Amino acid sequence: MLINGIHYSLIDTKEKITIADSFVVRSNKIGSGNGEAKLYIGNENEENRDFFGSKGFINQCFLLKQDLIKYLDETREEYLSPEQPYNNSEKLPILWAERRARLDYLPEIIWFNIKEQTQIEGPRLYVKFDNQQSKLGYDLIRELSLPNITYISILKLVDAKNPNQPIFYVRLFADYFGNIIHPAILEQEEEGILKEANTPERKEKLRARQGQGEYRRKLLEQCPFCPVTLISDDRLLIASHIKPWAKSNDFEKTDPYNGFMFTPTIDYLFDRGFITFTHKKEMLLSPFLSKMTYSKLGLSDNKKYSMLNIEGRAEYLEYHRKEIWKGY
Repeated sequence: MLINGIHYSLIDTKEKITIADSFVVRSNKIGSGNGEAKLYIGNENEENRDFFGSKGFINQCFLLKQDLIKYLDETREEYLSPEQPYNNSEKLPILWAERRARLDYLPEIIWFNIKEQTQIEGPRLYVKFDNQQSKLGYDLIRELSLPNITYISILKLVDAKNPNQPIFYVRLFADYFGNIIHPAILEQEEEGILKEANTPERKEKLRARQGQGEYRRKLLEQCPFCPVTLISDDRLLIASHIKPWAKSNDFEKTDPYNGFMFTPTIDYLFDRGFITFTHKKEMLLSPFLSKMTYSKLGLSDNKKYSMLNIEGRAEYLEYHRKEIWKGY
């Protein structure tokens, strides 16, 4: 990764730190209180010490403006049609517009430091911003995060010339309790289809939403097995859209070229952007899952899957790499 003209290499990943209601600013809260400035990053253990550093660490971190814009765009529907009982839900649409406008005036890279809160006893590790110069980046996380559905992933990067001085790339993501698409968007799509005439086309769109019907049958003809695991038992295969159903137009929703047959784990990784594929049939791994996780799954970066049927799927895969894959 190139930052300020310096090439950094990935050495480790902290996959998921869920943002609790206690951490976010008051305007985003579900419960009571004003929100705490300290962030819980995990328990005291060897793994977290290896990642963050020894007791009393101060780590240099950064956010990218482009990531914050993408995160706010992805959570817009939650601001407009909240799934959770926020205390100020009626004000969230205005807050979204104000926050989105504010991002345009930020620098491309927002630097800040985090410092371990050593005065807190117990097995839980907490951090806070180190100084006033670090407050902007840290406050952005508290201000933009929505409790429970927001999580941050952190990449630990090093410059070959300074291997003992890592920097930490922090990025916000949203997960709607197991879904990457906001429930309101799916509901709007399905309601729109239900308002159409009771035609076979309408029924087929809804079947395609679930990976069923004619869409699944045609996709199985083109892709009769999972190209990663080579499993061909169709009871174990999921008809996975490349461009998400809710983001697709009427044709794309039922187009078998907008899909692959995957086993459940591969489908989950692909659907959430942890893996994607190139036009050369090579798998790309997102850095926001750890190398250990990929190793346990038997996946490796840039491995070619010759049985991947990419014929007619170039534009869909390009969309997936650009909009869905969690790369950098």
